[in-house]
Amino acid sequence: MDYKKVYESWLNNEFFDQDTRDELKNIENDENEIEDRFYQELAFGTAGLRGKLGAGTNRMNQYTVAKASQAFADTISDMGEDAKKRGVTICYDVRHKSDEFSKITAEVFAANGIKVNIFKEIQPTPVCSYAIRKLKSIAGVMVTASHNPREYNGYKAYGSDGSQILEDIAVQIQNYMKEYDDYSKIKRIDFDKAMDEGLISWIDDSLIEDYVKEVLACTINDDVDKKVKIVYTPLNGCGNKLVRRILNERGFENIYIVKEQENPDPDFTTVGYPNPEDPKAFKLSEKLGEEKEADLLLATDPDSDRCAVEVKDEKGNYQFLTGNQIGSLLTNYILTALDENNELPEDGAVVKTIVSTDLIKPIAKSYGVEVFEVLTGFKNIYEVANEFERKGKGEFIFGFEESIGYNYKTFVRDKDAVNSAMLISEMTAYYKDKGKTLLDVLDDIYDKFGYYSNEVQSIVLEGLDGANKIKRIMETIRNNPIEEVIGLKVKNIVDYLNDDTGLSKSNVLKYYLEDDSWFVLRPSGTEPKIKLYLNVIEKSKKESEIKKDKLKDEVNKIIDKID
Repeated sequence: MDYKKVYESWLNNEFFDQDTRDELKNIENDENEIEDRFYQELAFGTAGLRGKLGAGTNRMNQYTVAKASQAFADTISDMGEDAKKRGVTICYDVRHKSDEFSKITAEVFAANGIKVNIFKEIQPTPVCSYAIRKLKSIAGVMVTASHNPREYNGYKAYGSDGSQILEDIAVQIQNYMKEYDDYSKIKRIDFDKAMDEGLISWIDDSLIEDYVKEVLACTINDDVDKKVKIVYTPLNGCGNKLVRRILNERGFENIYIVKEQENPDPDFTTVGYPNPEDPKAFKLSEKLGEEKEADLLLATDPDSDRCAVEVKDEKGNYQFLTGNQIGSLLTNYILTALDENNELPEDGAVVKTIVSTDLIKPIAKSYGVEVFEVLTGFKNIYEVANEFERKGKGEFIFGFEESIGYNYKTFVRDKDAVNSAMLISEMTAYYKDKGKTLLDVLDDIYDKFGYYSNEVQSIVLEGLDGANKIKRIMETIRNNPIEEVIGLKVKNIVDYLNDDTGLSKSNVLKYYLEDDSWFVLRPSGTEPKIKLYLNVIEKSKKESEIKKDKLKDEVNKIIDKID
């Protein structure tokens, strides 16, 4: 791709609006910025689109959104007239231009004769998944960049099951996008005109009521300490209304909201990087928690599909729980509670990703529950549930991934922070009745099954140079396998791109060591980074942490030597 020629074509083509051309004119002497904006097209993968806002082929803007929507519309049109009548469901979050992009998406689908159902206001991502299923839509779009910084936006694409699309559909959409280098060929119809013609319809509020009923029905133990003190922050995202409502209707009496982060703010002024995986996002929550003597701090990300937790330790300080720890606690609690209530299914299953903690395995085994492992992403987690339904055998109980994503049951087929917030609150209250904190329960689990130490390290490598470095890292380690690390021999290597694993092909390498510890290298599908995942088991916390840190250091040294 000759980025200079593409830049010139955008700059001088009157099809592009004046604001876009003015923005491009302002960077005419910045070669690096021009290259970064035009050296590639935003790729459409199983996570849809994600990128910085701005003018250019490598940016999220009205033209790249319309192009993706046209390609998605072509893919749906290939499915036939019935698919077009079933239509699409569109939702959006709090970010800059999310509302605008959702309407552009609707205009493109409508212009292609595809029925559109769209929400009037911001909604959490799990509501989008639920709505697709409830309305029997053929597909869906959620305009969001999840937890990315404020400069970003994104476009998540969903199938009729309410899960994000799988690889085959993503490839089809990507191929259709190549046919629209001429943006003027993209079909559009005025939003209001399409509403008048019945091609676009607002989604009725009754759908939210149905969703709330489904979430409340996920209650396992109603008789718990409702006086447990909970601090909640939506981090200026979509979660405020529904998480608060669910916790209130669930009967919790002491819910405190971080006022500075209560209302939508696309600039995320109070937090900067709105990722609840980062303990720094809890700064204001901790202050309020100390004031209210809260038992539990909850935070949801901007599109409210992921939920993070902090709880007090024995010294009275708030301690951040990782996604692996929360996933282990929830698995243990859900299976324990279902078993106590004689509701544990005989053929039940828990699903985790290949990069999430192995602690789930002995927990589930102790209840006779099978564990399935899949590639990263909830679309893969819920593909297990889909397969159960196709075979008429197996029951999905719970799924999670280490990046603070969890869900119980199947009425939503994506991560659900609303449902998770309710269950985490219930779990906290359940154990408080027994005189225990979540940290106490975690220690009990470690004492029973061994101390599992996990960590995820993100190595950020931005731009074209960064993308090439990530490619070299994966190629070098794939072609020159590591044989020994921290004095332990490598027992097995799984190359998910080339080996027959029974899963979809993915650019992931997993190294198993002779003591059953492992590490994984995986380029992120949504951000300019490569991730290193570590899983170590020892008899004590100290031994496990020391071994994990040594493993991390040695793998980093190997990576650093790659030019």
